[in-house]
Amino acid sequence: MALNQRMFKAGDKAVYPAHGVGEVQAIETREISGNRQTFYILKILDNGMTIMVPTDNVKSVGLREVISEDEVEEVYAILKERDITVDNQTWNRRYREYMDKIKTGSVYEIAEVLRDLSLLKFEKELSFGERKMLDTAKSLLVKELAIAQDKEEEMVLKEIQKIFKN
Repeated sequence: MALNQRMFKAGDKAVYPAHGVGEVQAIETREISGNRQTFYILKILDNGMTIMVPTDNVKSVGLREVISEDEVEEVYAILKERDITVDNQTWNRRYREYMDKIKTGSVYEIAEVLRDLSLLKFEKELSFGERKMLDTAKSLLVKELAIAQDKEEEMVLKEIQKIFKN
């Protein structure tokens, strides 16, 4: 195991790309196809879904710690950035790009998706897929920011709404 790869323990919060913050319920060893493997049993906070993540695959699936207080400031800086050009490509190409960003699990990429779609919403009607993606990005971000800052989700949502005044 790589030295910079942190081991999670039961009770820790971790972020699973595209699903959001989960809590490590347990660490279990199971035999699958004759191989013994150790898994994190992760329960996603938003929907209660349980995911088994092989401890050997933590890096490849992108499981990571919740961001720190310093990183929270960077996320807000991304959300407040206005010197950007909103992509004028077709909505489905934009959708694919944004979906790829969400799938990285990077809080910064998700913040960019939220910012770009929120700004685009002022210019034109978002497609159904884009509205859904905006909601996904918002909920992933709100949940992680709330945990990182030990704040109520409603407070974080209000801060984000203030940034976009919507």
